[in-house]
Amino acid sequence: MTAALNGRVVAITGAARGIGLATATELQRRGAKIAIGDIDAEAVASAATKLGPGVVTTQLDVTDAASFSAFLALAERELGPVDVLINNAGIMPIGPFLEESDATAQRILDINVGGVLLGMKLALPAMLKRGQGHIINLASVAGRSPVPGGLTYAASKAAIFSATESVRVEFAGQGVNFTCVMPSFTATDLIAGTKGVRFIPNVKPEAVASAIAGVVEQPALDVFVPKSVGWVITLNSLTGRKVRDFMNHLIGADRTFLDVDRSARSYYEDRISRPAGAGLADAGAGEPELPKRVGQD
Repeated sequence: MTAALNGRVVAITGAARGIGLATATELQRRGAKIAIGDIDAEAVASAATKLGPGVVTTQLDVTDAASFSAFLALAERELGPVDVLINNAGIMPIGPFLEESDATAQRILDINVGGVLLGMKLALPAMLKRGQGHIINLASVAGRSPVPGGLTYAASKAAIFSATESVRVEFAGQGVNFTCVMPSFTATDLIAGTKGVRFIPNVKPEAVASAIAGVVEQPALDVFVPKSVGWVITLNSLTGRKVRDFMNHLIGADRTFLDVDRSARSYYEDRISRPAGAGLADAGAGEPELPKRVGQD
């Protein structure tokens, strides 16, 4: 338990598994009061069992204003005013851009971007009224670098980065902190069937959770996980596109979302294609853990 987090109320979307659940676990360990929401009602109930007594849980569709409002209202009613909102929910269908259906593209944008914007619109007024609060948006390194095979996903994460920076400037000096968290390849179901990149190991959800907990305790604007990818992004901006593209080709980043084992990925792709309320995670999937049969850790 830490003094900075003791008793603070944190609401996390997409928290039934993966980064969301790891973050809830870490923040709870440090003394925060936790509310988690996820589209998968069964998974969020299972997460509640893992987290133990005192955690507020509910089914949450981040694309639906009534559902999101009810989640925040429940958190406040049971735990107190929400001090921190962590917009974690997101999906990552991948493959050749011209093979992506319009419906898939729209779904990515509705969940990954629309869910974050909706969460901020709903949580901000109360935070501004109190003159304090913190909104943490989960983006990705993909939003700061070209991602062949993940074009719409990368665009959605770039939008989150831009939105977080813009909202920070618009509401500067009013007591609310804004943070954009950008993990690299994280060992969850989102990267099932991919080979990763050379020389850069995948990070674990617990590492991202630790970074998020750290920024809740000590606010910062941008958080890269691992920190080294932030230096790479900065270096790329200085060396130019030709050098960046060469390096991406060298490590295989220009093919990792195109050369995919579809059979290993089918579990995740099937789940995120289900409509809300179908009993499988989609908007609330966040960064789900890999099923055992995928063969990754």
